[in-house]
Amino acid sequence: MKPQDVGFLILLAVLFSLRRPIIFIWVGLACLIAAMPLFATWTFFTAERLTWYGAAYFLIFILISLLRPHKVQ
Repeated sequence: MKPQDVGFLILLAVLFSLRRPIIFIWVGLACLIAAMPLFATWTFFTAERLTWYGAAYFLIFILISLLRPHKVQ
């Protein structure tokens, strides 16, 4: 495992412990924003991983939203 994979798993565990699904969206966006300069400097391996991590955070948010729908008051 690469260091960024370990960081992804640790951050994922922290986000699950916080129990706020909207944070997954913000972290996913941060991953995509962080990947942009890496693509510009041709650091493709890390930038590609960050885009996959961003997509994973979006997917986890969608799955949480489907399993626990928001109740309108």
